[in-house]
Amino acid sequence: ISVEFKGMSSPSEFNGNPDSLFFNDGKRRIDFVLVYEDESKNASEKKGSQRRREFFEGSLMNLGVELEATQSVMDEKLVYVKVHMPFEVLCTYAEVLHIKLPIQPNDLAQQSSAYNCFTRHFYPSEDVIAKEPDFFTAPFRKDQLKCFCVKDREQFFTPAVRSRMAYYILSRAPYDIKGSVKKFGISKLLDGGVYKAAYPLHDVSTIQPDCPNERFLLYNEWAHPKSFYKMQPLDLIRKYFGEKIGIYFAWLGFYTVMLTLAAAVGLGCFIYGYTTRESSTWSKEVCDPQIGGEIIMCPQCDQICPYWRLNTTCESSKRLCIFDNYGTLVFAIFMSVWVTLFLEFWKRYQAELEHDWDTVEFLQQEEQLRPEYEAKCVYERVNPVTQEKENVPHTACGKCMRVSCGISTVLFWVLLIIASVVGVIVYRLAMFINFSAKLRTDLKYTKELEPFKEYVTPQMATSITASIISLIIIMILNNFYEKLPRTKTEYENSLTLKMFLFQFVNYYSSCFYIAFFKGKVVGYPGQPVYWFGAFRNEECDPGGCLTELTTQLSIIMTGKAVWNNIQEVLLPWVKNLIFRHCTQVGSEKVIPRWEQDYQLQPIGKLGLFYEYLEMVIQFGFVTLFVASFPLAPLLALFNNLCEIRVDAWKFTTQSRRVVPEKAQDIGAWQPILQGVAILAVATNAAIIAFTSDMIPRLVYYWAISVSPHSDGSNHTMTGFINSSLSVFNITDFNGNSNPNVDTLYRDFRNPPNHPNQYEYSIHYWHVIAAKLAFMIVVEHIVYFTKFMLSYMIPDVPEALKEQIKRERYLTQVILHETNIKHFKELMKPVADNLQDEIEESELNLRL
Repeated sequence: ISVEFKGMSSPSEFNGNPDSLFFNDGKRRIDFVLVYEDESKNASEKKGSQRRREFFEGSLMNLGVELEATQSVMDEKLVYVKVHMPFEVLCTYAEVLHIKLPIQPNDLAQQSSAYNCFTRHFYPSEDVIAKEPDFFTAPFRKDQLKCFCVKDREQFFTPAVRSRMAYYILSRAPYDIKGSVKKFGISKLLDGGVYKAAYPLHDVSTIQPDCPNERFLLYNEWAHPKSFYKMQPLDLIRKYFGEKIGIYFAWLGFYTVMLTLAAAVGLGCFIYGYTTRESSTWSKEVCDPQIGGEIIMCPQCDQICPYWRLNTTCESSKRLCIFDNYGTLVFAIFMSVWVTLFLEFWKRYQAELEHDWDTVEFLQQEEQLRPEYEAKCVYERVNPVTQEKENVPHTACGKCMRVSCGISTVLFWVLLIIASVVGVIVYRLAMFINFSAKLRTDLKYTKELEPFKEYVTPQMATSITASIISLIIIMILNNFYEKLPRTKTEYENSLTLKMFLFQFVNYYSSCFYIAFFKGKVVGYPGQPVYWFGAFRNEECDPGGCLTELTTQLSIIMTGKAVWNNIQEVLLPWVKNLIFRHCTQVGSEKVIPRWEQDYQLQPIGKLGLFYEYLEMVIQFGFVTLFVASFPLAPLLALFNNLCEIRVDAWKFTTQSRRVVPEKAQDIGAWQPILQGVAILAVATNAAIIAFTSDMIPRLVYYWAISVSPHSDGSNHTMTGFINSSLSVFNITDFNGNSNPNVDTLYRDFRNPPNHPNQYEYSIHYWHVIAAKLAFMIVVEHIVYFTKFMLSYMIPDVPEALKEQIKRERYLTQVILHETNIKHFKELMKPVADNLQDEIEESELNLRL
């Protein structure tokens, strides 16, 4: 490859136009910008970097790309190489990438969905953001250029499409050849420090209302806080940032709209529980001095823990009644149906977006191999489909080794998370003993804290501190963990599954422990169960572990949302502020558009991946454990309303413009969401059955409170507290846990002097049978309902299917007629010549 610079040997001067998106001649549009440092500390490194850079730029120019270098106004060491794609080059790569382009205005009536009918009143005015015109489109071909609507060559390809094709060339242009090995791609040059940055340009500044442009419209109508109640201008987002970012914000907006319904029902459930907490028979008995005040409970730890009266948990019992009620059961079933409706209607809405954005056949036609994949294709194999030889990056044995290493890495991190959970459990066991011994005394003798002594129990103090520690561990492990398939979609799908598995264990393991393991294997006062032979296994609060699970969820959800917003808002803003301060120049100097964009923060290769991950983890909290925390959808709604505007502000003002990418759907996140939805039915049924106290109360109400188990003939909840407690004889304490007086404890066991004393009573087995029956029946009913809803709601609306078929047919007719017309135009001179010759020969014959 010959390297010629065509005028680039010495960087040109800036023409003084700060918002120019063109070369110095004002005609050729800048499609991409490369930045490099002209000097290096190490001369040998400088020479090697310069050689690779010159080779790379020469390769680009041999491909027809035009370059122009400009010296930095702010830093003399920096040089900005502006990339321009001529029309012929654009046409060539539009055909390579199978990019669909307009051939004729679409005059068919558009189908309007119920979702659009509901939300259209909240969209920005069409006087501000004009509606995008609709066209029949077809994959571009250079030999059929006349079939396409080319009114202006400079406007035929949008800036986003131009940048996408420019990046395609940059990612595949070679920068070095050694023997038969060819090295290529801008990513390698960025990693090696040959270039400092590579990015497409934003439009002009977002703060110029007198010069309306796409970036200003996005900032004013999408990113600005005043637009928090408005729907997102998805067509403009897609046009400016590409389909991949557009589909993410479409999903996030749809999820937020659906959350409003879940949040409203959850808030109603919470209000119901809050207003009925005082009238609950269970809380009344606990708080009654004549009932709960007369019940003395066993110590919850050895040696230093005192006896305590049941009515000391009066406030925590009232708090428990807010969430542990029949409204929670109804809400859990509702959420199981809601999540099915959300996923099914999202698939329908996604199908409409695929049609509107021309990505219906994207994966089959347009997606290309990843350059990283191509670079590693050094082994040959026979393609099973084409029966032709092709290059692959590894052999079957090598692939097996890579898969084994990947699985081992994931297992290592999962085991590390489990170890951290065990550490938090040990902390709980140790600190509960400490709080039990000192907390009440400290609160009693500290006048400022004395009003809180009825609210701050050892269980609550242990739960809150352990939840905060769990949150800190989660964030730390996330940062550690974040530090080669064929296509980019396959690459992201593979990474998605691995990362979600890690995050699933990281975020939800502590919640699963509290919901399904804590307090389940504790023994009884005379024979408690110990961890490592030293720490007595912790018990639930007398009302159960549901309150602690609620506390854990609220702390993790709130802490995660606050921390993520700090990372997304504060850090980019501070970094940009520091960068501008360190590189500030005199006010008399005019800074060009490409240098203004260079000051912004780069979007990482997986920037959008982490946005999806954050929302899917939140989706798990909203669905998996909603039976214990009905306010989770409301918290998620508030977070999402902020998240949309924060992400919009970040993409439009704080970050460099991302390279536009095509995307058909949300990828591997769709099956992950469906898996979470299926698991949510089981977890919520199990929480109601085994974590809450609802089933024991129902068993008592319908079976134990009437004959033959009691003297009463009417169903009642009176006496439930006594029925849920078991008697323990203090003479049966062993030496390790011997207190000084007699007590009760929470369990269903036989009393002392019974032939099977301290073993599970028949009441316990009745409750267990009821719990299992409840879980099986509810699961099957909900799963059947989900299946029926999924079957009844088609993924693609029938009207849309017909419209897609109609448009395909008309597109083929238009192309066929245009080709015939073009063929006639080509053949007309030949036909005219033949006609003249025939007429001349006939005249000669007559003569």
